[in-house]
Amino acid sequence: MTPRSEIGDRTKNSQAPAPELLAKLCCPVTRTPLRWDAEAGELVSEAAGLAFPVREGVPVMLVEEARVLP
Repeated sequence: MTPRSEIGDRTKNSQAPAPELLAKLCCPVTRTPLRWDAEAGELVSEAAGLAFPVREGVPVMLVEEARVLP
């Protein structure tokens, strides 16, 4: 069985949301557009200073799950 961390590392960059979905998604805090960060595998809200994870191809748009940007 492959460890979860290996799976995440291997698939992180291939989990980009479809362009149609990305165009419809917005930050749940500010309602502004999100930017896809392929290197980190996250959807970034510059306005809120948050990065939302994408897990197994599904954007997790919960503020509690977001990473605060430096």
